[in-house]
This record gives sequence, C-alpha cells and structure tokens, in this order.
Amino acid sequence: MTVEIETNGPAGGRAPQAAAGALARVFPVLAWAPRYRRAEAGRDLLAAVIVTIMLIPQSLAYAMLAGLPPEVGLYASVAPLVLYAIFGTSSALAVGPVAVVSLMTASAVGGVAAVGTPEYAAAAVALALLSGLMLIALGVLRLGFLANFLSHPVIAGFISASGILIAASQLKDLLGIKGGGQTLIELGQSLLPQLTQANLWTAAIGFGTLAFLFWVRRGLKPLLARLGVTGRSADLAARLGPVVAVMAGILASWGFDLAGRGVAVVGAVPAGLPPFALPPLDPALWLDLAGAAALISIVGFVESVSVAQTLAAKRRERIEPDQELVALGAANVGAAVSGGYPVTGGFARSVVNFDAGAATPAAGAYTAVGIALATLLLTPLLTALPRATLAATIVVAVLSLVDLSVLKRTWVYSKADFAAVAATMLVTLAIGVEIGVSAGVGVSVALFLYRTSRPHMAVVGQVPGTEHFRNIDRHAVATSEAVLGVRVDESLYFANSRFLEDRIAALVAARPDVRHVVLQCSAVNEIDASALESLEEINRRLADLGVGFHLSEVKGPVMDRLGRTDFLDHLGGRVFRSHYDAIAALDPASLTGEPAVVGGSPTGKPVLSVP
Repeated sequence: MTVEIETNGPAGGRAPQAAAGALARVFPVLAWAPRYRRAEAGRDLLAAVIVTIMLIPQSLAYAMLAGLPPEVGLYASVAPLVLYAIFGTSSALAVGPVAVVSLMTASAVGGVAAVGTPEYAAAAVALALLSGLMLIALGVLRLGFLANFLSHPVIAGFISASGILIAASQLKDLLGIKGGGQTLIELGQSLLPQLTQANLWTAAIGFGTLAFLFWVRRGLKPLLARLGVTGRSADLAARLGPVVAVMAGILASWGFDLAGRGVAVVGAVPAGLPPFALPPLDPALWLDLAGAAALISIVGFVESVSVAQTLAAKRRERIEPDQELVALGAANVGAAVSGGYPVTGGFARSVVNFDAGAATPAAGAYTAVGIALATLLLTPLLTALPRATLAATIVVAVLSLVDLSVLKRTWVYSKADFAAVAATMLVTLAIGVEIGVSAGVGVSVALFLYRTSRPHMAVVGQVPGTEHFRNIDRHAVATSEAVLGVRVDESLYFANSRFLEDRIAALVAARPDVRHVVLQCSAVNEIDASALESLEEINRRLADLGVGFHLSEVKGPVMDRLGRTDFLDHLGGRVFRSHYDAIAALDPASLTGEPAVVGGSPTGKPVLSVP
C-alpha cells in the first residue's frame, strides 16, 4: 500500500492565510481592494466629486479659524485622506480639517507662537505629528477605551461651547474690524468697543452670505420639493450651499472691487502640491504641546468614531475602533509631513460622502486627488474671495453643533450629568477650550466617584408567591425577623467599602432579633482588595454579635476571585446560589409558599420589575 503525504493541503495553507489576515487587519485596504469593482469605483468617484466641491471652502475656512494661511487647509486634505483610505475601516468617513479641532489648534499653538509667524505654522505641524503619534500608540496598545472617559454630556457641552466661541470669533471678519481672544469674555472685550468702526461693505457681504446659507439650510429643500426634486438630490443641493456662496463672493469681489472698498480678501494663495518635509523635531516645543495634543487626539477620535459608527450601522457594517485610532494617527502624521495641521473625521462631509453613495474608503483617496488638483489649478480664483464669506460659512456650520437643549434634558434626567455639561460649557466659554474639556472630565469622574461611594442599598423581602425579592420601601413584600436581606446595587471597591460596613452595622443595630445577614450580590460585578477587607471586617463584627454573614447570587467571575483568597474559609455563613435559597435554608417559615407562577405573581399578573 502506498501512503501519500499531503504537503500543500488545507493545513499547509493555514499559515499564509493567517498571515494575510493579520496583514489585512493592519492594512484594511488589502481586504477590500482585491474585490474592488467598476460599479463601486463609479459610486466612489461620484461621492469624491461632491465631497471635493464641499471640502474646498471648508478647508480654507477652517485653516483660517486655526490661525493658519488658507492653503494649509488644502494641504491638510490631501495626504490624510490617502492614508485613511489605506488604514481606515469606515467606507464613508471623510477625514480633514474640522471646526472644533481647528479651534483647539489655534488655542494650543497660540500659546507658543504668534499668529502669522513661521514659528506658528511650525508649531501647528508639530501638533499634528504629536497627535498622530499618540493616536497610533493608543491604537497599537488597544487603548481606545480611554476615550470613554469623555462622556457624551461632556462632549455635547464642549462642542456646544466651542460652537459659540467659534461663531463669536468670526464676528471680526463679518464686520471688518480687528479683535480676538481665546474666551467669550476676551472676545467681547475686544469686539464691542469697535462695533462702530465696522466696514459696511464687509458687513453686507458677511451677513448677506449668512442669510443665504441659513435659507439654503431651511428654505431650499421645501422649494426643491415644490419643483419636484426630493430625497438625496435635494439633500446634496442643500449641502452645497457654501460652494455657491464662495462663487458668489468671488464674483461680487471682482465686480464691485471689494478689496478697494476695504473688504478683506483671502489674497494670494500659493499654487502647487503640499510641501512634503519633516516636522520640527524640537523636544521643548513637543513638551509644550503634549497636553493639547492629547486632548485633540481624544476629542478628535471620539468625534470621528461616533460618526463612523453611526454611518456604518446604517449599512449593517462595522468598524474597528482600535484600527480607527491607527488610521486617524496615520492621517495626522500625513498632515504633519505635508504642511497641514491636526485633522479628524468630519460629520457634515462624512454624511455627504455617505449620501452620495461612497462604497469604499477609495472615495477619500479620489477626494485627495481632487483637492490636489484644486491646489494646482484653482488657487488663483481664490485670491479675491472675501474673508467675510468664509466667516459666514464657518458660523453657519458651527451653529448647527450648538445644542443648548442638552442642559434641559440632563437637568430633568440626571443632575450629575447636568453638572458635567454646565461645568464644561462655562469653563470652555470663560477660561478656554483645553481647560474646559479637562474640567468636564474632572467633574464627571468626581461625580461618579461620589455616587458610587454611596451606593444604593435596599433591604429586600419576598414578593408573595414568588422567588423574587424586592425593595421593602417600594413593594408589598414579606420579610423575616431573623434574616436581614440586603441588596447592594454597585460593585464594591475602595470608595464605598467603608460605607458598606457602616450601612450594614446600622441596619443590624436597628434589628435586635436578626440572626443572619444575607448580602445579595446580583448587582456586584467586582470586589477589589479594599472591599474584600471590608467584607472580612463585616464578617468578624457579625460573628462577635452571634450573627451569621452570608452571600447570595454571587457572579461567577467575582466568585472566582474570592476563591483565590481565604475569605470563604473564614466566612461565618454560606454562599447561596439565589436569595430564595438563602431564606429557604435560614428561615423557611418566613416564606409565603411555593410560587404559583414561576416568574410571576400567584394571580398570574407580572411582578413589578422596579428594583
């Protein structure tokens, strides 16, 4: 009999397949590029054309918001888009300059260099590099969970306050006056004395553009609907309003010689591709910018991944948050080596990209080609563009980010969340963007520690005819004189361990007939070392009083950790699978009988689910 040994079968092919899979996880482009088809290319090209048209005025405006020359916004919209297409996992996310990150860039770089100087531009490039390296490090180490420390209320408050700051900062360009500042107070003190010096031509252009853009947002779609244009076409037409405004501004500038009438214009914009070069490697500068880079990285990632997840869910797709960190990091490094500044995924342009039918990240690469062509061919047209027009596009874009209703919602639902939102907004407006977001995180963490340090604890009794136990203050339940059942609705850790000791001691002192205490642990997901010591102390105190200490409904992972200690050996009582089992073993006479309906009341009606 001849025996043949298979050397190239399925088993032999597993290693190359595994290697290819691992490589595709690092470079997602390798997963979709081999399957790229003509139909997808057509959808991506159409989306790229639309996003390119939208991105050109946005890039110019946001660069000026960051205190940088307008062409820097175009530079920040080329290499980052290509790199995201290689490393990103979202088919619709459009990366580039955004309003909030531009404001944070101006705040950070303004602290180390004067606006308009070569040092200012170099610091912006260094900030992009630092942010990119931090994002890549977070992704490689799979530390994306750190972004969870920025709660939604904090982000909502920060973005709303930033929108107000950005809109206020654009008043000088809308009116043709000088002024500036990093806070709302500084802006008010700078702008109010100069209102009488406003340039009427500038104000006409600025507020006229504002009125047009607001009408486009609210009135164009109803008009198009009356003309028979609805759905996606109407949405895209409404989103291209800023492009029409820019074109009208340029034509008005040429036709009325606005520059000669005192209207500030963009001026000469250098033509050509981004200047690829290494960012400044200055340790002292990096140290000065490190804190701001960390905040920009986290805020940018949260904004970007939120948009990406929302759009992915609409197509039943999924993104990889840790890989998104790497992709955004690569995009920022690309911005740094091409003369740009920090970038992230933008909400408005990503929605446009999605609505236009972008099928793969290749749409972003095609958009980069479009922006590159614009820097080569279209920059002479931008010379006469009034700055007031760009300021108006910024104001309309950022006011859509302002959501003051979050204050009312959080006040009604959670006073702790309201405090975080209010603190974030007030500090951002009054002191600055970096301290504002830090204050929001600090208040959130402090309130979380305070709340969990005083966890909700309920004395529980049996719902008659069932195996369910509920809070005696909320339900008509049966209790035992000899057994005290206590449910703690929080994990046990250092901040609440002493509170647990004191609470149980007080409950036992108020019930002289108690012979057993059963701690119901159904809501306890973790017990740290400090809490373990408290449980040991509770066990000793109760033993001295002749009272047994028992646990019920302990979760598996918690039980595993307890099993690695000698706590269970010294426990004066037992660990019960359920609280019903505990009462059945310790005081069966107190039970109201076997349940007539499993999971329900004897009458068949459902038991209240309120804890």
